[in-house]
Amino acid sequence: MCDRSDSMESPNTGPKLILVFSGKRKSGKDYVTDMILERLGEDVCCVVRLSAPLKQQYAQEHDLDLDQLLGPGLYKERYRADMIRWGEARRQQDPGFFCRLATRGTWQPVWVVSDARRLSDLQWFWTHFPQQTRCVRVKSSEETRKQRGWSFTTGVDDAESECGLDSGVHFDWTVNNDTDASSLNEQLLPILALAAQAADQQVDVQKKYQDN
Repeated sequence: MCDRSDSMESPNTGPKLILVFSGKRKSGKDYVTDMILERLGEDVCCVVRLSAPLKQQYAQEHDLDLDQLLGPGLYKERYRADMIRWGEARRQQDPGFFCRLATRGTWQPVWVVSDARRLSDLQWFWTHFPQQTRCVRVKSSEETRKQRGWSFTTGVDDAESECGLDSGVHFDWTVNNDTDASSLNEQLLPILALAAQAADQQVDVQKKYQDN
């Protein structure tokens, strides 16, 4: 959880580092960002999911089961295309709507945004936190994604939510999350080291990986 009741009594001093992750469906974004949270700990790191307030609002307006929309199952896939269209309409009215909701109440020094999908998502963080924001792309081959349950869906995989960051964006890091990729631990070391430094966390990141 990113929110904490006692943090509401004091002003949010803002994050020291924001790691904005993007990638295709079934590329393993959640797996990678959860690894970072596990390594840094909840006192240092908060995973911000931009899709969470979107799904919450969509479920409320359409009388749907939020828990199932937040999960990885077929229930979410049934509504995904319509939810994308609905979300696009909201963003056209207010590009920062979901970013503001998702980051409300955060207090940790490191924010890990797990699911940026559009240039407007990145632009919101660049505008409001220009010094703190770094972008990370998670990549997996189509073969690997198919092994994880992905199949091409018209209206989803050819929509902006999947293709909006395919080009024209400079990523500070690219993480290869194929099954035959080099160790994720090694690839994430420089990212974790920067996060620990930003949070003034006295952690030997290499040792933490070896211990795990």
